Amino acid sequence: MPIRHLEEYRDPEISRRIIEKIKNFSGKKVRLMEVCGTHTMSIFRSGIRSVLPKTISLLSGPGCPVCVTNQNEIDSFINLAGKKDVIVATFGDLLRVPGTKSTLQKERARGGDIRVIYSTSDALEIAGRNPDKKIVFLGIGFETTSPTIAASILSAKEMNLNNYFVFSAHKLVPPALHALLKSKDIKIDGFILPGHVSIIIGIKAYIPIVEHYNMPCVIAGFEPTDILHAIFLLIRQIEAGESKLENGYQRVVGFKGNEKAQNIIHDVFKVVDVSWRGIGIIPKSGLVIRDDFSSFDARKAFDLSVPDAPEPKGCACGQILTGIKTPPECPLYYYTCSPSDPVGPCMVSSEGTCSAYYRYHGEP
Repeated sequence: MPIRHLEEYRDPEISRRIIEKIKNFSGKKVRLMEVCGTHTMSIFRSGIRSVLPKTISLLSGPGCPVCVTNQNEIDSFINLAGKKDVIVATFGDLLRVPGTKSTLQKERARGGDIRVIYSTSDALEIAGRNPDKKIVFLGIGFETTSPTIAASILSAKEMNLNNYFVFSAHKLVPPALHALLKSKDIKIDGFILPGHVSIIIGIKAYIPIVEHYNMPCVIAGFEPTDILHAIFLLIRQIEAGESKLENGYQRVVGFKGNEKAQNIIHDVFKVVDVSWRGIGIIPKSGLVIRDDFSSFDARKAFDLSVPDAPEPKGCACGQILTGIKTPPECPLYYYTCSPSDPVGPCMVSSEGTCSAYYRYHGEP
């Protein structure tokens, strides 16, 4: 994309004009939820909350993959790190997420072979260089990352890498939106829908949400102007009493999405009911490896039985992920839970709401 084109989405004058349009509405109180963790960080970084009318509340939803990974899965990751002849490959955000008794970072300090990677090709390369070891890639994320993880399994099969395994903890966004809207405790007037996920699943994936719940929805990009435009479109719908699905990220999101990526996901994974931190079991919201590829499934290759574990005592991460609370309303925020000594994952991840509040707001 030309630099000139990118600068248009960061133009302060365009943003000011959109803000004035938003301020011209009636002043009705509305609660909008950004579903994506990258949107959350962009909103904080650009100061969007500070320029909006006080009648518009922006809530952060369950859009941080590390944050919604439940406690038992985190404990299973840590369990893997202690096994003989195992190399754990992971993205960096998982290192410091607290398990019940430890973290991956602490296990690495104790001698566990835990390697931070930046792509699935790195994990495959490690497997190729270490045939006497078992390499386990910790697969978390939404529809954005699951195609690349699925592709790594296909590559491992083609390369005869019998020492490569994946722990799939992938989750799907649309079922989570259904779960949020079914909850009586969560009050939302409109969704700012994720851009990256939408590139994969397309506009069509959200049609049932709009039709079933009469919920205004707008797909948004990640520049300040993208997000402000999405807010404007949502407020306009709400003021007019409409519930529509609008695409504010037309430059990359199409109606059907990336069908090739969808097919790769379907070929390798199957959809199952899984537990989300803060929400609980959501039907048909997770991906596990199909039986055809079971030899690459870490859940089946290793004894990963860990006791059921509650979320950290006092941590409000679950309520923050569903927009019921903001980080300053958590009793642990700032004084007990901080980026240097996190209690819950929302303070650890680069996309975590607590981390964003701490970085840009500081003391409550």
